[in-house]
Amino acid sequence: MTEFNHYTVMKNEAVDALECKDGLVYVDCTLGGGGHSELILKRISPNGKLISFDIDQDAIDAASERLKDYKNLTIVKNSYTNIKEVFSQLGIEKITGGILFDLGASYHQLTKQERGFSFSKEAPLDMRFNMDSDFSAYDVVNTYSENELVKIFSEYGEERFSKRIAKAIVEKRRLEPIKTTTELAELIVNSTPKVKSAIHPATRVFQAIRIEVNQELQNVKNTLNDVLDLLDFGAIISVISFHSLEDRVVKQVFKYHSTKCHCERNQMICNCPPPILELVNKKPIMATEQELKENPPSRSAKLRIAKCIRR
Repeated sequence: MTEFNHYTVMKNEAVDALECKDGLVYVDCTLGGGGHSELILKRISPNGKLISFDIDQDAIDAASERLKDYKNLTIVKNSYTNIKEVFSQLGIEKITGGILFDLGASYHQLTKQERGFSFSKEAPLDMRFNMDSDFSAYDVVNTYSENELVKIFSEYGEERFSKRIAKAIVEKRRLEPIKTTTELAELIVNSTPKVKSAIHPATRVFQAIRIEVNQELQNVKNTLNDVLDLLDFGAIISVISFHSLEDRVVKQVFKYHSTKCHCERNQMICNCPPPILELVNKKPIMATEQELKENPPSRSAKLRIAKCIRR
């Protein structure tokens, strides 16, 4: 079995937020290495139930071994975006305890060479979280129009040299397809001015392509809205995001569903339904200094928590 490495970011804070109780139903949307799931299971055993999702077989294999002694765990090889369908298949009506989203890609995914997430290791352009998917980074880089590339580099990568990079990609692929991570990274370096920065020039573009390949932002928004239909009164949503675009989506969904009125200012009578959520923290919780020393990538993590207040 492939060794699976995954540092569990804000493990205690994210699980503490769920206020775990024995006998209730909980969901871990990203099983990963099993760190969050294990802590939840310890707190809800023996009668609580945990449903953990992952689409990465390496993660499932590693976590299944780690958590093999827990009988109240159901591991589902499926995307959390299909949570409604999965709950229907399992015969579960409501999330009575809480749900945890850890939106970060695992260290294993980002460093496993053949997955093509890293520009520092030569690998085929891939970047799929779900290896069963037919759509990869190769398709984005070699088939998207110049305008489409500019759009995703600007929106998902917040890359200020999007136009230069997109133009260089289109010119290069006219001669031959761009096939590897290092080929793309070198093209980005050569097509942008040398700027003093702590991050590699290809970082933002690779992030943008990864988000596009896996439809990360749309999936987060759609799933958060789907989950609202599954939450029981008092159930909690705990969400860890890892870049500003994800955090903005979570913040907007939480804000909308915790606001009492959405009427236009000139509307005389409010017919808005009562809010579904109550914000537990208005400002995101960040990783501790100790965690930052142990795992520097935790610096970008933000935790937002909300509680269901509808009956």
